[in-house]
Amino acid sequence: TTVTSGGSGFGVMAILVGIERDFITRDEGRQRLEKVIHFLETADRFHGAWPHWWYGETGKVHPFSPDDNGGDIVETSYMIQGLLCVRQYFKDGNTAEKLLAQRINKLWKEVEFDWYQNGKNVLYWHWSPDKAWKMNFAINGYNETLIAYVLAAASPTHSIPVAAYHEGWAQNGKIDAPHEEFGYPVQFNYQGRNPYGGPLFWSHYSYLGLDPHGLKDKYGDYWKETTSQALINYTWCVKNPKKYKGYGADSWGLTASYSMIGYAAHAPGDKSDLGVISPTAALSSFPYTPLQSMVAMKHFYFDMKDKIWGPYGFYDAFSEQADWYLPRYLAIDQGPIMVMMENYRTGLLWKLFMSCPEVKSGLKKLGFESPYLH
Repeated sequence: TTVTSGGSGFGVMAILVGIERDFITRDEGRQRLEKVIHFLETADRFHGAWPHWWYGETGKVHPFSPDDNGGDIVETSYMIQGLLCVRQYFKDGNTAEKLLAQRINKLWKEVEFDWYQNGKNVLYWHWSPDKAWKMNFAINGYNETLIAYVLAAASPTHSIPVAAYHEGWAQNGKIDAPHEEFGYPVQFNYQGRNPYGGPLFWSHYSYLGLDPHGLKDKYGDYWKETTSQALINYTWCVKNPKKYKGYGADSWGLTASYSMIGYAAHAPGDKSDLGVISPTAALSSFPYTPLQSMVAMKHFYFDMKDKIWGPYGFYDAFSEQADWYLPRYLAIDQGPIMVMMENYRTGLLWKLFMSCPEVKSGLKKLGFESPYLH
């Protein structure tokens, strides 16, 4: 069985939603999370960072690609984002809950973010014990990786210098490329240079805990950016320039998911729109597009029914154009749906993550503004 680190980070956040919404008891949630923490403590780590994938039975690294058989600092950041929410949720609870919070704290402090700089003012995505820095993938914005820089700056034990954020994430200002699409302002230069923004998960993964409301730095306003990306994605599907069957105001959302040709990074654009709708795109955008997301959800549920609905909710992706329906799930697509719907309802995960003293320190260090910093 393949286990994913980042998707499991989204999953631990979803467990908190399950407790709050009375799907499971607080005790059941804690016990499940204790199992997760035991796995994380005993599974392969590389300078404190987990790999993208493990073999679930053994906790040994399952190479994501031939050279990617070590630590993945981005996937690790998704896990830490989730674990810090869990820590904040349980830290003032009973004895067992406090112990769980302490074990999380130890894992967090053991992630060597500074190691993943390879001596330079940038974070590198991967390190391997036998391939070392062969992947050589510098983490530059704009994409899904902002959370890695925020946590790396926030780390109480292995913090990175501010210069790594400005030179790495922001590429000394090259991240800025202001323009408009469909009348919506876009501030950033999206990786791959897609003027319409990349796959919509770029507005989800880093912002499951990191609250984009009022989040600004010298490069941009992150609430405006995430909202614009969602609205551009929606508008592209409504305008449907490629005339795909099934696109419209009630069926929209392009993001990385399964497709007829395997996993693909679906996004607005001539080459990146393959006629595949991924329900997670619209549903994880509830905070940004609540009306449009609700219309899509009702259509998916009431009209498409069991064509795209199964025991764990909506299936990963479908294409009416290709008459393609796949009864499969992806953790990295399912997890954000629950988390972002709950953030839209109550702000639960945002409040938990932003309550972390280290996160506040890290954001201040990087020069961010946020309502949580006042």
